[in-house]
Amino acid sequence: MIQIIIGIIITITAILAISVFSGKAVKTKKANSVVVAGAIIGTLVGGSSTVGTAQLAYEYGMSAWWFTLGAGIACLILALVYAKPFYRSGHKTLMGFITDEYGKKNGVIASVFSSVGSFINIISQLIAATAIIAVVFPDLSLTFSLLASAIIMILYIIFGGVKGSGLVGTLKMILLYASMVATGILVLHLSGGFSAFGDMVSKIDNPDNINLYSLFARGWGKDLGACMSLILGVITTQSYAQAIFAAGNEKQAVKGALIGSVLIPPIGIGGILVGLYMRAVHPGIMSKTALTYFVTQYMPPLFSGVVLGALYIAIVGTGAGLALGIAIMLKNDLLPLLKNRVKITEKITEKKLIVVVLMLACVLSMGPLGDTILNFAFMSMGLRGATVFVPLCFAIFGRGRVRDKYATASIIAGPVTVLVFNIVKVLPFDPLFAGVLASGVIMIAGIKKGKGN
Repeated sequence: MIQIIIGIIITITAILAISVFSGKAVKTKKANSVVVAGAIIGTLVGGSSTVGTAQLAYEYGMSAWWFTLGAGIACLILALVYAKPFYRSGHKTLMGFITDEYGKKNGVIASVFSSVGSFINIISQLIAATAIIAVVFPDLSLTFSLLASAIIMILYIIFGGVKGSGLVGTLKMILLYASMVATGILVLHLSGGFSAFGDMVSKIDNPDNINLYSLFARGWGKDLGACMSLILGVITTQSYAQAIFAAGNEKQAVKGALIGSVLIPPIGIGGILVGLYMRAVHPGIMSKTALTYFVTQYMPPLFSGVVLGALYIAIVGTGAGLALGIAIMLKNDLLPLLKNRVKITEKITEKKLIVVVLMLACVLSMGPLGDTILNFAFMSMGLRGATVFVPLCFAIFGRGRVRDKYATASIIAGPVTVLVFNIVKVLPFDPLFAGVLASGVIMIAGIKKGKGN
């Protein structure tokens, strides 16, 4: 175990040091395509795509691929449809589109709902972090694990900044690829090859008769909803758009998103193989610890430490990126509205907001929220998408066509519909579809002729 801990410490220290150096060394905010891709991947590929994917694969098999597969599809759409208008807009935030098109009130409402969605995903990252710590340091309390992870997220983003996140995201992606490829190869080696692995999976105790090889093992409606949540969530999340805004030119922005679309989906395969293997060999473990347990039990100690360190810093990077996105929206979209009423607002920095956001997420993660990581991730993406996607599309591609009051109703109706149907659970499909439909119907109803309201 000592060698594992040494490997973890070396990996985390090295990546954090590079983050600090890159953040201080780079004087410009303009990023090339590699840094853009690194920033996107560094935030998208975290606890959900690694620890969370292995956890869901342990329970449902191939259906767990939808997070990374959906993220790849989302990045492709981001590159082909949205990257250029995002970059050309000159905005610092996505909510800038909403504010310019529909007024400050609607920008505030959209920021609130979108920030809540991002905040939920931060909670999922903290839960994923505890899944690693719980296996490596079983004697540490949940409170300490959460607090330590939140503090490391704060240090990661405050000292590295957006540019540092991009560069570190690139390094992190290399480490994660090596780690997940290694785990996948090791699973097949331990199983005796593809055929033997298939036989092993077929013998898994499966009382619910789940098709572990199906992408729709949880049901068509739920799994298509998961894919849709990733597509809409990525397009409407400040953390991913921030990389586009920071690009040196629109060509670099497009290329960076395309790189992300190619590199992200394969990450999930290793997690799926691990999850299924652990379900077959260790059916009694907590599903969220499947990946961590596999790494510590079946890999050489020092190498397993490096892998766990890479996984942990991936989680940290995702949580930090989401916190940065929330802080930027609060600083640029919400706090200026209080400027004339509360003078102290001028003293509130993005760094201070990041600390507040992460500490609050840490406190809430201590409550009885459940521990299925991807459930939080899908909910988070869906909530953001239902809030912003339709109004954002009209703001970009149909400017001046919708009355402001209808935009208000649409921005509210989308996420509220999602939340209500997540609670009552009466729909045979993912509530996201109902939320987007409600938002879209209202926006279409508000289409006007001319420029007047």
